[in-house]
Amino acid sequence: MTATLAAPLAPRTTLADPDLSHLPGPPRRPVVGHTLDCLRDSYGFSLANRARYGNVYRIDLVGRPRVMLHGTDAAALVFEDRERIFSSREGWNNVEDLFPDCLLTQDFDEHRHHRRIMTAAFKAPVMRNYLAAMAPEIEGLVAQLPVGRRFAFHPKVKELLLRLGASLLMGLEPDDARIGPLNRAFIAEVEAAYGIVRRPLPFTKMGRAVKGRAYLTDTFRALIAERRAAPGDDFFSQMCVASDEDGKGWSEREIVDHFNFLMAAVYDTTATTLSSMVDGLARNPEWQDRVREEVSAVEGAVDDDALRSMVLTEQVFKEALRLVPPVPFVPRRAMRAFTFEGVRVPAGALVSIDPGLVMRDPALWTDPDRFDPDRFSPARAEDRGHKYAWAPFGGGAHKCLGMHFAVMQAKLFVREILRGHRVECVRPRTRWQMAPIPRPADGLPVRLIPMG
Repeated sequence: MTATLAAPLAPRTTLADPDLSHLPGPPRRPVVGHTLDCLRDSYGFSLANRARYGNVYRIDLVGRPRVMLHGTDAAALVFEDRERIFSSREGWNNVEDLFPDCLLTQDFDEHRHHRRIMTAAFKAPVMRNYLAAMAPEIEGLVAQLPVGRRFAFHPKVKELLLRLGASLLMGLEPDDARIGPLNRAFIAEVEAAYGIVRRPLPFTKMGRAVKGRAYLTDTFRALIAERRAAPGDDFFSQMCVASDEDGKGWSEREIVDHFNFLMAAVYDTTATTLSSMVDGLARNPEWQDRVREEVSAVEGAVDDDALRSMVLTEQVFKEALRLVPPVPFVPRRAMRAFTFEGVRVPAGALVSIDPGLVMRDPALWTDPDRFDPDRFSPARAEDRGHKYAWAPFGGGAHKCLGMHFAVMQAKLFVREILRGHRVECVRPRTRWQMAPIPRPADGLPVRLIPMG
């Protein structure tokens, strides 16, 4: 196995980082710029800058200048991208070495073509197969959680999710020896996204990530021929045999690139969401009781109707994503100059929008820092105040294909946890580290107390 960066892609732009000195912005530190400020407290840093400089200002992130655009109008401009100005691939430049040519790092016609193929893996009949396979597996995994003693929920649920993903998405046995190395490889890739050192030097985040990607690539390649010859119901098999309307499927490299990103994104972001849900329920016992009553009424095998009946659970899911979205800031690159709120942004500028801050905007949400799932009830429907008031899955052409899969998975986990246990947080508050993917800084120590 050779630890190398992904094969270089053909350049799609010759644009250089433009001069942004005409934009206001905070003073920067040498070399690191504002990277440490964003890692330390991205929300606080952004709110302070917005209050001082308005909805358009510049920062320096991971060694490159960037334009920050705030608010729902900015979200609409970038997500909908009616004039094809904003490149996702160029925006996610800090992850392209590790996640090349996946849906995240594709643009326009190429992205649309690959997305159509990927959609086959999320059609209703396939989703029903996932549900039938997932429900009993989650029941068995939750039964392995420690009961009556303190444990860190976030790393534990990440471990369970990877085991579930290895089975459901990859078709591996739960005790497969590759699961441990897969887990470490995915963690290394995600952690490297905001590493300051961008070369794969020994003992750096990027060095560990490149080794991890090499292991993942070799593992996936070994499975492709096998699954094409005898596909199963797992997601990887569906990707190996998926094709567009002309019968054209993906190459080996395309499968590796798409699946590598899919696994890293699904299992890490779902761990964040479940941790946020458990944190909110543990700190709000009245909501925990309401959801427990709802999920306890679901008896027997869980089907689509049962999932639809879990209305309160879905409200908690939405509130958890509002408070702790897996991707609070979304980057792009402007391929042509544009104007936002009267400010001209030159071609080549890296830009970021802030759906995480929009979802805490007091102009859109009542008491936005409070855990209040009823804000998503039909009577209040605060998420309907603007098309992008609640957008944890993005929007436009790049809106996450796995949204319904994530809802299904979260509902099943919460159902199994609450049916037999009361959840208690060990510490008085949870501090969230918001980048590169949000997670509880202390791992979210909890206790599961048996019911009855």
